[in-house]
Amino acid sequence: MIITRTPFRMSFFGGGTDYPAWYRQHGGVVLSTTIDKYCYISCRYLPPFFEHKYRIVYSLIENVRSIDEIKHPAVRAVLQCAYHDEQGLEIHHDGDLPARSGLGSSSSFTVGLIHAIEALKGQYVSKDDLAKKAIYVEQEVIRESVGSQDQIAAAFGGFNRVDFLPDDTYRVSPIVIGQERLTEFESHLMLCFTGFSRFASQIAQSKISNLKHRETELRRIKELVDEAIQILQNPRRAISEVGHLLHEGWLCKRMLSEKVSTAVTDELYEAAREAGALGGKLLGAGGGGFLLLFVSPHLQQKVKERLKHLIHVPFRFENSGSRVVLYQPNGL
Repeated sequence: MIITRTPFRMSFFGGGTDYPAWYRQHGGVVLSTTIDKYCYISCRYLPPFFEHKYRIVYSLIENVRSIDEIKHPAVRAVLQCAYHDEQGLEIHHDGDLPARSGLGSSSSFTVGLIHAIEALKGQYVSKDDLAKKAIYVEQEVIRESVGSQDQIAAAFGGFNRVDFLPDDTYRVSPIVIGQERLTEFESHLMLCFTGFSRFASQIAQSKISNLKHRETELRRIKELVDEAIQILQNPRRAISEVGHLLHEGWLCKRMLSEKVSTAVTDELYEAAREAGALGGKLLGAGGGGFLLLFVSPHLQQKVKERLKHLIHVPFRFENSGSRVVLYQPNGL
C-alpha cells in the first residue's frame, strides 16, 4: 500500500500568464502558495481473486479489466503512461475540499497519482519530474485547456514565485519573507466556498481563445506579481496594499472572459467589499468555487456575518508539497 498526500494551491497573482499559448510568446509568472488542505491517493496491487483487474474509487467506483476501459481521464492517462505491470491495481481518492472549486484539485490528483504509482514501483521521483509529468499528462495526453501553475505548486509546495519561460521551462523561487510578515499576510486572508463547482477547462478555453485580445490586461496581471512581492518583503509597507492589488487583479481577470464571473459571484464579492474586504478573487479559472478575500482581522467577523450562507474554511500555508505518507509496497 502506498498513500500520497498532495496539497491544494492558492494563487494570488499572475494567473492566466501560465497558459502555454501565452508564455511561449511573452513569458509568464505567478505568485501562489499551497495550503494545509490535501488530496490523498492510496494505491496497492490488487489480489488476483476478482473478475476485474483495476478498481478505481473516487466519487464513482470503477471495476474494469483493462486500463483503456477506465473512465476517469487522469487515471486512465497516468496508467497508460506510467504503469506497464501485469498486476492489477486498486486506487482510492479522498480530498479535504470539493473538486472543481478553484484550488487546483485536478492537478493535485494527477500529481498525487503519479507519485503513488512511481512509489509503488519502488522508484523515486523528484518534485521537478512530478510537475513535468503532470503537465504532460494534462496538456498533451488528456489535452485539457489548463495552465502549468497548478501542477508545479502541488509538486513543490510552499509560497513561491514561478516564472514560465518561452522555451517551456520554468523556474521556482521560494519567497523570502520573515515569519512575522508571512503570518500577518496569512491572517488577512479568508476562504469561502460559494457552493458552485465548475469545469475549469471550459472557462480556461474561453480565456485562451481570447488571449490575443487581452494583452493589456495580461501584461498588467504579470506586473502585479513583482509589485506584490515588493510589498510583502518590505515590512515598512502596509499589508493592506496587497489587498488593493488583489482587487485590481480581480478586475483584470474578469476582463479575460465573460465566463470568469457570474452575476451571483459578483454580488458575493461586492457584499464582502461592503462589509470590509479590501480585495479578493475567485480562485482558479473562475465561474464559482472558492472566493478568496483580503480582510483586516478585526473586520472578518463582519464579513462572515454578511456571507453567513457560505462555508468559511480556515486554513494555513504549507511547505511540504506532494509526499508519500505511507510506504508499504508489499502490503506488509
